[in-house]
Amino acid sequence: MDRQLTLLLNGSQSLFLDGVAWTATRTLTWIPLAIVLLYVVVRDNNLRGIWHVVLGIALSILLADQMASSVFKPLVARWRPTHNPEIMYMVDVVNGYRGGNYGFFSSHASNTWAIAMFVSLLARRRFLTISLASWALLNCWTRVYLGVHYVGDLAVGTLWGLFVGWAFYRLTVTGVVIEHHPLRIKHALSPAANRMRPTSGKILVIAMLLTYLYIAFSALFFR
Repeated sequence: MDRQLTLLLNGSQSLFLDGVAWTATRTLTWIPLAIVLLYVVVRDNNLRGIWHVVLGIALSILLADQMASSVFKPLVARWRPTHNPEIMYMVDVVNGYRGGNYGFFSSHASNTWAIAMFVSLLARRRFLTISLASWALLNCWTRVYLGVHYVGDLAVGTLWGLFVGWAFYRLTVTGVVIEHHPLRIKHALSPAANRMRPTSGKILVIAMLLTYLYIAFSALFFR
């Protein structure tokens, strides 16, 4: 079932969709958005708050990525679709890209969902949460479209990323509160305890929409 669903979602005859997947899966595409995120964190927090938030995001990415890349991929050793001898010639690839040998589970999925969960809980802004979810789903789609992950790889990566983002959010907020308000831990872990201004959420959404426009524009000229 995993193979059949993966092959169903993999590739197309559209150069535009090839360009969207190719551009969206590249880390460089998202660097401007990361810079904007860093800006709003610095803008909305004092020095200690900045340290807590940046450390929480960094540790979320580190744990999400390394559990996938350094532990599970070599341990499970499940071939990517592009390297599986049984289906590798049925997989549609773009620009000859096939990724590394093993793909379980997806570090792209775990990284993006960890960041999306952490920032969503931090901001508590509905439209920003929807935008971050769309960003994470887009990254997951690119991996199966390009044939470098099974849907199952992405599903497990998503679950792990969500857990890591939630766990580090709780640790981050608890750390801030213990340091400044030791008697208000319950309040700090409530939905009211956000560390981001409403305007900052709008800035992040605008930056994400501009990145989407860049991806679409780049795809128009993809060859």
